[in-house]
Amino acid sequence: MQHFEREITEPVLLCDNKGLLNPDAIGFSRHPLIQCNLNKNFMRKKKWNYWCVYGEDLLFSATITHLDYAVVCLVYILDYETQRFYEKKITVPLPRAVIMPENVLESLQFNDNNIAVQMNHLNGETHLSVSISDFDGEVLHADLHIYHPPEDESLNVVIPRSRNIFQFTSKHHTLPTMGFVKIGDKQYDFNSDYSFSVLDYGRGIWPREANWNWAMASQRIRGRRIGLNFGGQWTDGTGMTENAVFINGQMTKIHEDVLFTYDKDNIMAPWTIKTKFSNDVNLTFKPFFQRTAKADMKLVRSEVLQLFGYFNGTIQLPDDTVLQIRQMLGSSDEHYAKW
Repeated sequence: MQHFEREITEPVLLCDNKGLLNPDAIGFSRHPLIQCNLNKNFMRKKKWNYWCVYGEDLLFSATITHLDYAVVCLVYILDYETQRFYEKKITVPLPRAVIMPENVLESLQFNDNNIAVQMNHLNGETHLSVSISDFDGEVLHADLHIYHPPEDESLNVVIPRSRNIFQFTSKHHTLPTMGFVKIGDKQYDFNSDYSFSVLDYGRGIWPREANWNWAMASQRIRGRRIGLNFGGQWTDGTGMTENAVFINGQMTKIHEDVLFTYDKDNIMAPWTIKTKFSNDVNLTFKPFFQRTAKADMKLVRSEVLQLFGYFNGTIQLPDDTVLQIRQMLGSSDEHYAKW
């Protein structure tokens, strides 16, 4: 049961002047054409810029999130070999506001006494700089240069649950990255031939409670840059998906919903991610590390189960060729938010 989503090819505003979803913004585009002019809807606006960098030895992530009543800055690392994991989170209640840009490829900063995060975009490159004075008892400094190849496409999609509940997401995959992350005396170097970044830019009006799944990977496989992006729960039944495959920067949009199947009582058991009606996407995800992030402030609660592991399986492309996925490093998660 295949359907096709509307493709947007011209710039458009996400919202009207009442803060409602602009119907002309519903669809997907291959470039970030949608301006996220969120307004009104106090307490319901949610905005984030999430970066995940897959190095050869280290995964590094930095996020700035604006919840409309607080700003959260989160940085975490995972050493694949030793499985050393640590994360640092700072929550700042307003009015110490952080200005979240309305367009995807714009600069963003967060500065606190203990942490400074700079996401500066200029001339087709994002300079991601992070300094933390106490990161698991050591000083962390990251200096990463993320290249946006001009011919690359990205996944930009509006999920329309209603006129006043909706989300725009922009996913950028397989972005070559060079630089270093230094923690104490140990330095991890990132080579742009084998290190790739993923950007998840989100802007939307969300309900009081929400659940979603997200699976993604960005690696060089047999000489090609391959990116995977799949979403579930939040998108189901909306007529739009967050599903796509990237090959050397070119996106193939997958219009069919995918189903995430996993055992919540044994979260480290293999997951399956399959298209709902066809066999176009048929993947198994085998985790090797679990990240759990919980926050319970009564009125505000969240729980993230993020698994890092390897994808195996097949994806059938529109030209009937089959993309073989073998031991592809990535992540899959389940997220619950009451915010």
